[in-house]
Parts: sequence; C-alpha cells; structure tokens
Amino acid sequence: MSPQYEFDLIVIGSGPAGQKAAIQAAKLGKAVALVDSNPLVGGVCLHDGTIPSKSFREAILHLSGARLRTHFGEAFRIKHNIEMADLTRWAAAIVTNIEQTTRAHLQRNKVRIICGIASLKNEHEVLVRQKNVQQTISADFIILATGTKPYRPEGFEFDNDVILDSSGILHLAKLPRTLAVVGAGIIGCEYASMFATVGVEVTLIEARPWILNQVDNDMREALSHYLHQQRATILLNEKVIKCKRAADGRAVTYLDSGKRIVTDVLLVSAGRVGNIAELNLKGVGVEHAEDGIIKINQSYQTSVPNIYAVGDVAGPPGLASVAIEQGRCAACHAFGLEDPWPNLPQPYGIYSIPEIAMVGKTEVQLTQAKVRYETGIARFGDLERGKIIGDSEGLLKVIFSPDSMEILGVHIVGEGATEIIHIGQALMSQKGTLNMLVHMVFNYPTLSYGYKVAALDGFNKVIETRGAVDEG
Repeated sequence: MSPQYEFDLIVIGSGPAGQKAAIQAAKLGKAVALVDSNPLVGGVCLHDGTIPSKSFREAILHLSGARLRTHFGEAFRIKHNIEMADLTRWAAAIVTNIEQTTRAHLQRNKVRIICGIASLKNEHEVLVRQKNVQQTISADFIILATGTKPYRPEGFEFDNDVILDSSGILHLAKLPRTLAVVGAGIIGCEYASMFATVGVEVTLIEARPWILNQVDNDMREALSHYLHQQRATILLNEKVIKCKRAADGRAVTYLDSGKRIVTDVLLVSAGRVGNIAELNLKGVGVEHAEDGIIKINQSYQTSVPNIYAVGDVAGPPGLASVAIEQGRCAACHAFGLEDPWPNLPQPYGIYSIPEIAMVGKTEVQLTQAKVRYETGIARFGDLERGKIIGDSEGLLKVIFSPDSMEILGVHIVGEGATEIIHIGQALMSQKGTLNMLVHMVFNYPTLSYGYKVAALDGFNKVIETRGAVDEG
C-alpha cells in the first residue's frame, strides 16, 4: 500500500464478484474496503436476483407438489391455496441466512465494510455518501463490481405495482390470477414457468420466432411443452409496442399485430444495463458502452489501468458463476499474482421449471460451422432414477465428433440438470471422448448414469453408420 493511500484495494459492490475480489485481496495480506449502497451485503444477486428467485422456485416446486404429480396424480398438492407470502417467506429466510454467512466471511478476513453510495473522485479516491454524511477513501487499486439493473424500454408505464421489471416481481403482495411476461429470454422463461407451475394463467410474449435463443432446440421444445401442459400461452413473432395500466387497475399490453393482452400483472424482461449512474465514470475517464457496460481488457482493467471492472457490469455472459472467478482473477492481477484463467468450457444453468443446463456447442452452431457431429440421448423417463423421482420428461444429450469421438457439447433438461452438467464440463475441459463415458462406472440408480446411456446410444450410432460413411 502506498503511504498516501488508506487501503490497498477498494471494491465497489458486494455481489459475488465484489465479495471474491475483496476476500482474495485480503488473503494476500492487503487492506481492503468493500463499499455498497445497501447496508446488507450480497448485492443484486442476493437481494433481488439469483438467490431469491431460485429460492422462490424451490418453494413453488415443494408447495405445489409438482415433483410428485407423476406418482400421485395431477391434483396432488402439498399445500392448497398457495399464497405469495408462503413463497416469499421461504425465500426471505434463505436470503437472511446467506447474508449473515457472507458478512461473517468478510469480517473474518478483515475486510472493512462501508455502507454508502460510491462515486469516483479520481483514479485513487472514492467519495462515499450515506444520507447527509460523506467521506473520501483512497486506495492503490479500485474494482468496480456494481452489477446491472433491469432495462426499462420506452413505452412501458412501469408503476412498481402492476407493471414490473424482474426486480419487482418478487415483491408482489399476492399471487395474480393472470400474468403476461414480455421477453422469453432466461429471466422471462424462468418466471413464466414458475408462476405457471403454481397455477397462474401465464402469457409469454416474444418478438423472435422461438424462446431461449441460445438454447439447444430439444431443450427449448421441452420447456415449451411443459409450459403448454401448465396451460401457459406462448406468443412468438409478436412485438410489443407499448403497455399501460387500465382504469380497472389491470395491465394492457399492445402488440404490433393489433392484439391486446389484458392481465392482472405484467412482467417486462427486456435485458439488463450496467449499474453505473452514481460512479462518475466519465469524470475519471473510464470508458463504457451506451448500455452501461464497462469496457475492459483481458485482465479486467478498464481504460484507467488501476481501476478494474468485474461481474455483470463488465458485460457477458452475465453469470454469477463467472463473476466469482472474474473478481478473484482481477484481485490477483492487481497485486501481481500470476493466475491466468485457462480457456475452459463454461456451463450455463437456466432455473426454469424444468431446469436447463448446457456446456459447449449446440447442433445449430455446429451445423452453421459445417462441423460433422453425432448425438447420443438418454431420456430420464427410461432411467431408473428418473422413474423413482417421477421425472418422465427429462433429457440428456451428448454431442460428439464421430471421427475423433471428442465431446463437443452436453445439453440437459430436467431435474438436477444444473448439477450434473458439470460432469460434461469436466470431461470437455480435458478433451474427453465418448469412449470415456461408455466405460465410466456411475452410481446406480442416478441421473448421472444418463451420461453412460447417452454415450452408448451415440456409440452404437457410429458403429451402425461407419461403413456407409466410409463408402461415401
């Protein structure tokens, strides 16, 4: 730490990226300050996004009895007349527990936690304002980890009551009877499937010809099938031009096609923008795009070298899992610890009902690149574990090269998808082949055994077609 500065590192934002950056620097023996406008640490991820929404999902799955209906019938419920308070109470307890655990971890590592709105005075000084009190703190390095906030497009009369973004949907006083969701990306599909599962009449509206643009076709079709089973309506190729609150208090969504959708509540999921309004980036010379995403290099340095940006505010992929590693790597780079991030396959998890997870390439991507591939598939309904837990719709797909047998992608939909995807990730990181999966021994009965079933399916396809392909 330079004698003229109070800290070695100031981290702005206490989400996953900020936490890990602060703790990594503290582990290196550095004096660290962590600044957040919320007196409760954890950032958007803990208080408005990932953790409460996934807790909300778990409460829905449990109380609705959705996991057990294959065994006990469609009318089965753990709790009849589920109320919003039942779901939010479950989530609130989990958020409180995680906040306390995170705070204790920061305190154990002697990270100084400062509550207030932070703005950059220059490349080394940060002004922190809390109500009528302000202070200036300084450091050799600054890491920006302020995350993102929902984008609010023009023409949408947000009122935080009936017309909501993803930060407000979990604060509803009661479950609506009807819900429209504008935008069938990850967040839109997650909430659409959650509310549909608990019996809300959902209308999902998407301007593109499909939902979940980046997802494998089979996974997308499985989610669409589930939504239709829950009596949700999916409107594709439908552009929303505006929405407003009607005189009777309901939301009216106007489509370019002339349709009007009237629902009790409207959720607008139109992407996210960088949370930079208070940072004074322009005054310090930190460059950023129009959507508030801060420009960085491969080491997470901004246009001002001693100021770093990590997590969602630094751009795609916008995953907490990636943000955690970015924060740690940025702190290591700042203090001269060489720990480059190897080019490993990164998994994606979508917490819709059912879950979707993926790593590597999709069939569409490989087709566009003119890469020859083959697939192996395992259906959860054919697996003993799938029958035990009542998941008859789940699917595991392995995509591989029929020449080298190298695994090119893994795509899973169904119970536990976001957990077992890491088997595929680990194999792909080592250039693993289908032959390895064929010979691996998995605990039985498990969903992971589906990897072996899928591998055998793909292996037998190669054997059956090899002669014909060679002759061609």
